[in-house]
Amino acid sequence: MKEMLTQLSAYHLWANQQLLHAILLLPSDQQQAEVGGSFPSLHLTLLHMWDAESIWWQRMRLQERVAFPSQNFDGTTADIITQLLALNKQWHEWVAAQHEHGLEHVFLYQNSKKEKFKQPIYQMLLHLFNHGTYHRGQLVSQMRQLGLNKIPQTDFIVWSRKKIY
Repeated sequence: MKEMLTQLSAYHLWANQQLLHAILLLPSDQQQAEVGGSFPSLHLTLLHMWDAESIWWQRMRLQERVAFPSQNFDGTTADIITQLLALNKQWHEWVAAQHEHGLEHVFLYQNSKKEKFKQPIYQMLLHLFNHGTYHRGQLVSQMRQLGLNKIPQTDFIVWSRKKIY
């Protein structure tokens, strides 16, 4: 399991680097343009991704009160991307440093509705990486709606052929 999660964390970082660097090259008006989706713009989708990864990091670290980065955020899309990629790197380094038994550790957390749950860390990580894949798909759809054709491939198989980790 450790090897699989290390690969998934490395892939998650790589895929976000590929796609988010392409978004950085877009003019601000395209980053902010409302084109639909769960979150209407690239900017807001990225903000949600940052919120989610930050909240799970805080929960895993057993912080009693989790804070959404978006609550006090007044920055640019580039600022979000910088913070999100730094957090992706932090996740990857953390996973790579863990022992197998550490990934099986059950932790207690509560969701935004104050409901309490106990789950092994590896399940949370699988959720986290799948969540990233889901929203990268949304970002790609939004980029296509903006008329972009040169969008980096972020398939796991592309990453695994390069063996980047």
